Amino acid sequence: MLPFLLLSIVIWSCQPQSNKQAEEKAVDADTPTGNFGEAINDDGVVSLTQLVSELQDNEAFEGKVVGEIKEVCSMKGCWMTIDLPNGQTMRVTFKDYGFFVPKNSQGYPVIIEGVATKKITDVATLRHYAEDAGKSKEEIESITEPKQEYAFEAIGVIIRDDA
Repeated sequence: MLPFLLLSIVIWSCQPQSNKQAEEKAVDADTPTGNFGEAINDDGVVSLTQLVSELQDNEAFEGKVVGEIKEVCSMKGCWMTIDLPNGQTMRVTFKDYGFFVPKNSQGYPVIIEGVATKKITDVATLRHYAEDAGKSKEEIESITEPKQEYAFEAIGVIIRDDA
């Protein structure tokens, strides 16, 4: 019996850490500024115009970009959007759902580091995002076609306080 108990304790202690603490930090933040995810800095940051230009000629862009948060997932802060200079919106998700951003961070300047791509987002995913954003039932049901959009998977985020 004792070996079984010890084995159970060892297995339980080796389980991956939950990201619940990171989620609680992001969701409950009174002031939405700070660093989230991996520690990054503003060295080598490019503009959104440069990002869009890079993605015209390449399948992906890897680096840091500066922008302003337009919208944040109202459920957990598990994604955000940034308006691009070409009139489109880029959805930013966080690598492996390893971190989240405060739900009250819309309108704040942000630096993100990671990989940007252009992709086709299916209707089910678009509706899920609309639901997360708190859209009405009518707005959600009006989504009937896939959409080509810019996507950014961030490894780290800095939300600045100069909003």
